[in-house]
Amino acid sequence: MNINLNNKNALVCGSTQGIGKASAIALAQLGANITLIARNEDKLKDVITELPNNGNQSHHYLVADFRNPVKLGKIVTKHLENINTIHILINNTGGPAGGPIFSADLSEFDAAFTQHLKSNHALAQAVVPSMKKAGYGRIINMISTSVKQPLDGLGVSNTIRGAVASWSKTLANELGQFGITVNNVLPGATGTVRLKQIIENKASKSGKTIAEVEQIMQNQVPMKRFAKPEEIANAVAFLASEAASYINGVNLPVDGGRTKSL
Repeated sequence: MNINLNNKNALVCGSTQGIGKASAIALAQLGANITLIARNEDKLKDVITELPNNGNQSHHYLVADFRNPVKLGKIVTKHLENINTIHILINNTGGPAGGPIFSADLSEFDAAFTQHLKSNHALAQAVVPSMKKAGYGRIINMISTSVKQPLDGLGVSNTIRGAVASWSKTLANELGQFGITVNNVLPGATGTVRLKQIIENKASKSGKTIAEVEQIMQNQVPMKRFAKPEEIANAVAFLASEAASYINGVNLPVDGGRTKSL
């Protein structure tokens, strides 16, 4: 099975921590040249020193804000003048704040739509022409299991994630003919800063301790534990490889079996 990514260039969004960082490391381990992209330059500089390098790899970073999709797309287009091709795009952005959907302000939907769907679209438009020329492309969107089973207390996130999933499936149908696949990875509860915030929010609202909330959430997973970011990254790395060449337009839960639907 060919999962070698030598001579492939990958753009990994939100790659200074959590699943994004783990994905960048996993792709580099398979030989890919990595371009990290996030807002915090100091953190980007730290992560780039942690990326595996076999001596023939070239890693880069870009500073960009996902709240400005137009500028984001221009930054990546400019970067392509130097590296020519992005073969792999990992769309990954921190999720919207939690809360009931009924009490959500309209501005929360606008902000989430911009940071997720519009930014994903701007990046796809920037990199797909080079993928077409290369005859190889992988667009992998980090979403959530909420696209299969909406999660309580994450109203805005549930809504926007569903929109991104529909966008992704539509794009997969359009780009498959060019050797470009578009797939979604749906992480379950994973040991990240985002999960820590969700647990703290649940604890403050329920009156339970953080440890009690963690135990309740873990008990909802058949494997009785949270995922490690590296376990999500392994799925990302496989989908980015040649071995996944005929997997297109899917939602892949990596959640220890928590999602009830098939």
